[in-house]
Amino acid sequence: MQHVATEPRGEELSLAERAYRAIRDRLVMLEIRPGAPINEDQLAQSLGVGRTPVREALKRLQYERLITTYPRRGTFATDVNITDLAHISEVRQELEPLAAAQAARRATATDRATLTAVLRELESVDSRRRDAAELMRLDLQVHRAIYAATHNPYLEDTLVRHDNLATRIWCLFIDRLSDMAGHVEEHGPLIEAIVAGDPEKAAQLARSHVEGFERAIRDAL
Repeated sequence: MQHVATEPRGEELSLAERAYRAIRDRLVMLEIRPGAPINEDQLAQSLGVGRTPVREALKRLQYERLITTYPRRGTFATDVNITDLAHISEVRQELEPLAAAQAARRATATDRATLTAVLRELESVDSRRRDAAELMRLDLQVHRAIYAATHNPYLEDTLVRHDNLATRIWCLFIDRLSDMAGHVEEHGPLIEAIVAGDPEKAAQLARSHVEGFERAIRDAL
């Protein structure tokens, strides 16, 4: 599976952290379908780790509402419920503009280099030839880079979790969405505003992006 996060990889990550990120992104991208049973042994085997790191990862994923455990039935990928869209959007409409503004104020030279690299990738995308899953991975990458640039771990953690839940809804309706590429390409001006250190413009663009996301899903229903 292609990795979507901008987070560091390699030896510095514990096995549990690597298992968590891999399983999380499979759930977010619906590679593990909503309602599908979660098999610890199969996951451990596919990731090349033991059951203990997988078990630790699953505890975190349950807290993040990506999996759910039923007594005597087992563990399953959480269903994607369209009624959650309004609740998720309510949180994101407040926090996405805050994150964009804080990223514009606080981004380090390294953050700006990361964001500029993501922007270059956005600009080089031939949206008509990229499949929807690739565009979604790019969308996740942009969001996670912006959240990291806030240098507020609590804000970053909250937004990563809500963006993951929003992305699952997006993936579920992807075949019905007419302008998936346009939605992802909207990130260009947002990244430019953050790199230029313009918090007001960044906040405004982030807010309209979240509103557009909710509108696009509702139109697809």
